[in-house]
Amino acid sequence: MLEIFGEHTLSAAEMAGLLVLSIALLAGYGIHGNSLPFPLLKLKLFGIRTFRAAVSGSFFTRLGIGGVPFLLPLLYQVGLGFTPIQSGLLVMPQAIASMGMKRIMPRLLKRIGYRGVLISNTLILGVLLMVFATIGVRTPVWAIVLQAFLYGAFTSLQYTSMNTLVFADIEEKDASGASSIASTMQQMSISFGVAAAGLATALFVPSTRSNPTEMIQGIHRALIALGILTIVSTIVFRSLRSGDGDDVSLHKVLHPGG
Repeated sequence: MLEIFGEHTLSAAEMAGLLVLSIALLAGYGIHGNSLPFPLLKLKLFGIRTFRAAVSGSFFTRLGIGGVPFLLPLLYQVGLGFTPIQSGLLVMPQAIASMGMKRIMPRLLKRIGYRGVLISNTLILGVLLMVFATIGVRTPVWAIVLQAFLYGAFTSLQYTSMNTLVFADIEEKDASGASSIASTMQQMSISFGVAAAGLATALFVPSTRSNPTEMIQGIHRALIALGILTIVSTIVFRSLRSGDGDDVSLHKVLHPGG
């Protein structure tokens, strides 16, 4: 429905009908799944506070940051005039920073805790998204690389923290069900993130490429909107308590793809 809304191919009444149908289908599965002894997705696991915060927080966070791989190449190539190769090289620091963050992340979680890390890190990611909105034709390449490096590091910390917190209070017998829900929600959130970016693009970015300045300004507004959405998603992590996840290493943790 979000994707169709961004394309403006259906009327408002038709899109509203699709939205109602989508919600009805989700609610229908919720009722059906809770009535089965061995459901495909064990929704009762959402009664566990840490699991609920990790999965729902992962979903809402990805709504904001999931569109970055779509918007940044659009900014670099269409707005700033970089070649596809140059645009890819500007994204590369994110991967380098992501790998480097894995080494220091355990110490951060031990010192600050999951609650502190996820709340502060989500705020930082929202701010970084809005900082990307300052990139223009006169922005030096080193500044773009630095922003990409920082974004990659904090994104890696966010994803890994959320993925491991999923299993903090999950019993061994429920590990498979928790992994199924977490993986399903991750794939859904990626799709919703791209749809949200497409929606923001449709609202703010002009459809014509004749004026790069207008294109850059439109992408900037889309990034600011997604940054605000990411900051708002910190509300989900406020349900966590100090000490949540401290014993996560005592469990057999399965890491769904992040």
